[in-house]
Amino acid sequence: MIEILTPAEVDRARETGALVGTILATLKERVAVGTNLLEIDAWTKEMILEAGAESCYVDYAPSFGNGPFGHYICTGVNDAVLHGLPRDYALAQGDLLSLDLAIKLRGFAADAAISFVVGAEGSNEDQKLIETTQKALEAGIAAAGPNAKIGDLSYAMGAVIKAAGYKVNLEFGGHGIGSTMHQDPHVSNDGRPGRGYKLRPGLLLALEPWIMTDTNKLIMDKDGWTLRSATGCRTAHTEHTIAITETGAEILTLPRS
Repeated sequence: MIEILTPAEVDRARETGALVGTILATLKERVAVGTNLLEIDAWTKEMILEAGAESCYVDYAPSFGNGPFGHYICTGVNDAVLHGLPRDYALAQGDLLSLDLAIKLRGFAADAAISFVVGAEGSNEDQKLIETTQKALEAGIAAAGPNAKIGDLSYAMGAVIKAAGYKVNLEFGGHGIGSTMHQDPHVSNDGRPGRGYKLRPGLLLALEPWIMTDTNKLIMDKDGWTLRSATGCRTAHTEHTIAITETGAEILTLPRS
């Protein structure tokens, strides 16, 4: 399903997006060396419920996962890049942490992700990895707007990733979003310009470039959810939900000022 929102519905999605961005910013401030991944999940639950929102993850049970996810946020550490199931693990100095959050408020969902190094600036490679996902996301957003094609966004993101020397995995990528978390169209992190669905004002997309240092191959963790780099290398993931407007794209998942 491809859903086109009315201006009033986009306003409601803005509220959800601001909440997602604010929760992620708050978590980044709170996380420190010694923070347990289960603490992060508990903090997220508390903030979601206090806002009168609902999790998109707790009951989420897609075909690629092992039953309902059962938690409120995805927590990927080091080689874990997608769908990181929170577990009893205390973060160490220098861990590369990715947080991915999707919630629903007043009928509309928003989805975003951030990556950062715990308790340190991180190595040059860590910073390059994170910055490449951020720059790829910026390129995808810049390519979005009415009359653009999905392939234009995919191509823009893939060009940044490949220019930085990384490989692109095409198994998982961005997606449409609206009254439900995952909708069509799929937005690959690489593609051909001028191809695919033509964007229209009112369309919401979650763009999410993610990369691994030295591979594009994934392996599934024994928990049945967490996807890790096949070589054990470091990974990063950045995501925003955007709304297509008459003149371009608006980022919905920025934190409240």
